[in-house]
Amino acid sequence: MRNIGFLVLSLWLLHEPITTRATTSPTSEYFTIEVVDGKTGRGVPLVELRTVNKIVYWTDSAGLVAFDEPGLMDREVFFYVSSPGYEYPIDGFGNRGLKLKPIHGGSTTVKIKRMNIAERLYRITGQGIYRDSVLAGRPTPLKHPALDGEVMGQDTVIAVPYRSKIYWFWGDTDRASYAIGNYSGSGATSDLPGHGGLDPSIGVDLNYFVDDTGFCKRICPLPDYGLHWIDGLLTAPDAQGVERLLARVAIVTNDMRTVERYLMQFNDAKEIFEPVRRWENHDAGESGCPFLSREDGTNFYYLSPDLRVRDDMESIADLSRYEAFSCFDGDGKWQGRNTKVARNDNGSVRESWRKGADPLKRGRLNKLVEAGTLQRDEAWSSMRDIETGKRFSRGVETTSWNQFRRRWIALFADKPGEVWFAEADTPLGPWGYARRVVTHGDYNFYNLSPHPFFDQEDGRLVYFEGTYVTTFSGARVPTPRYDYNQMMYRLAMDDPRLTLPLAVYRVRDTNGLSHLWLRDQIEAASAWPQVEAVVCFALPPTSHGAELVPVFASEEGGARLSLTRPGADTEPLFVGRPLTDGSRAGRKAGNVLEGFWEAHALMPSGDAAAFSFRLSLEGEDVRVENFGVEGTSRGKFHDGRLTLTVETDQANYDLEAKLNNGSLAGTWRKREDTDHGTWSATPMETNSMAVLQEYRRAGDNHVEYFIQSQAPPGYQPTGRELCKVWKPANSASAFNWKAKAISTGQGGASTR
Repeated sequence: MRNIGFLVLSLWLLHEPITTRATTSPTSEYFTIEVVDGKTGRGVPLVELRTVNKIVYWTDSAGLVAFDEPGLMDREVFFYVSSPGYEYPIDGFGNRGLKLKPIHGGSTTVKIKRMNIAERLYRITGQGIYRDSVLAGRPTPLKHPALDGEVMGQDTVIAVPYRSKIYWFWGDTDRASYAIGNYSGSGATSDLPGHGGLDPSIGVDLNYFVDDTGFCKRICPLPDYGLHWIDGLLTAPDAQGVERLLARVAIVTNDMRTVERYLMQFNDAKEIFEPVRRWENHDAGESGCPFLSREDGTNFYYLSPDLRVRDDMESIADLSRYEAFSCFDGDGKWQGRNTKVARNDNGSVRESWRKGADPLKRGRLNKLVEAGTLQRDEAWSSMRDIETGKRFSRGVETTSWNQFRRRWIALFADKPGEVWFAEADTPLGPWGYARRVVTHGDYNFYNLSPHPFFDQEDGRLVYFEGTYVTTFSGARVPTPRYDYNQMMYRLAMDDPRLTLPLAVYRVRDTNGLSHLWLRDQIEAASAWPQVEAVVCFALPPTSHGAELVPVFASEEGGARLSLTRPGADTEPLFVGRPLTDGSRAGRKAGNVLEGFWEAHALMPSGDAAAFSFRLSLEGEDVRVENFGVEGTSRGKFHDGRLTLTVETDQANYDLEAKLNNGSLAGTWRKREDTDHGTWSATPMETNSMAVLQEYRRAGDNHVEYFIQSQAPPGYQPTGRELCKVWKPANSASAFNWKAKAISTGQGGASTR
């Protein structure tokens, strides 16, 4: 027993978490804990600090916790540290946290590692945005850091610059004085950055429109029944040329049925919206961020990427003038599951801009897919995960022009709580592959709203927010103060992790010769009308890496591709991957653990349970993601053997496996009882990549390039394979090639 005790003591001393030294401040009675991003040094909001007896604190928007707990001062206290999208180091006993000695007036700094690509900045709405900073006597950037407009929670933001200010509007708003709040919309203004407003990296100082009680007033005072939701906000000149602020407003019942729709105009004197037109339209709205674009000399407002209208008051008020990028046959109207899809002679979907037609919304797409009328990859918004190749269940919801990347970017949700990034050459695509930039664990983060009017450094830094909420999520415990409120994030467009494949087009010139070009070559030649198809997706020519293959082009007599650089100063047309993937070869040798895995566990009943996960290594520590269960997963990898621990509210499991010839195989057991069994996993194969090959046309020896199985009849492979590229993520063939962003301040679009 003495030897065992000595061993345990030795392990404790070896793995004891580091205690951060505290400093004292005579100005505060609290012990201030500041949690900062280990890379930027900036305070991180929404970090949970939890004591052993389950007392929970959450950092405010400055990353601060003001601690003053009777019985826990002037002694060592262990704090678990966790935050969705961030990670604190794990100790020798599998705990993520550290010991501190809280003292009155003391302070300490705790560094946390950001796993998200996007950076969490601050909470924008609700009570206690800087609660702990106020308690600790720290300065804050807001005029009302603890409570503003009596707002406790606000759902779904939409914002637009108007008359030298930014106007912000929300849906349902909770109040401090009672459980029933404002369900007729609420609003505020803020000054523009550089014109009295805060830098968006610091915060948004709101000036709410309030009633006599100081609470947010009803901004859309329509009939009292139902919820009043704004799903479109834009500005346009009236008949006298005066800029007006307009909103599309729906009255929605508690069971989510739209019973009325209005076009409303903001009355600047009364600070409310007033009806302009009542529409006989009961479509469910989808929160979007309209942007202004030009086609053939005409300016259009895009309410969503596939719904647009001319940018004058008369057109905006008349639903018959709205155009949808529709694939619905006949009159273009949605007929439920009986809706027929328009198709070309070759069977491909025929999509075009049509006045009075209905757009293909996400819910409608799902119904057509379920009915077998439309394949998911036939939708223009279909995309794939760049890491796994899996197709998203949801598509593009909002887009905006990014000047830094000179492309349209999309920030969208797939699973609750996630944010994904993608880019395309037009608002309608062609969309290809996306990468996750934010996760919120089991919490939701919906109705994303990009803010291009906040873009900095010519679009290198972009800002977006969403509603952090338990609704439609697996979260069982709401986060105090943060729940049902807006959170701001920042994303750096030059982050190398955002390098994604771009569309490679086949362009046919007037002589019948074909070229493989990216967007830049097409625009330089004004050749959008000559685009035939998207051949593949490939990395941009500026991509570099040991496992990348630059592809060069010669334009003599049509496209001729080569892997040999023709001159020292010649830039590649695009970049692919080698025909033999080194990482895959490593898997076959049995020495690569990192990556996505598909697994099956044999249960005591004889049934097989399927799950998937991603493993990454830091030394011998294994980080586990997407295990398919809510809880904590962690592991170790040593000498080819993997051990995993999965802890959930329902049960705890221990798994072990040996990595051999690229596969995992081992056993599992449940701690609470005698249940046990075997499990195995194999690397998740993606079907998103294909080989780009050279083909020759019979008769005239004309050379073309296709990915496998893409070549039309009459072409035979020459046997020359160039590299691996990414397949087009959807089969939609028609895109709005001509759309150009223009500088208006609406949604932040800028001259392209």
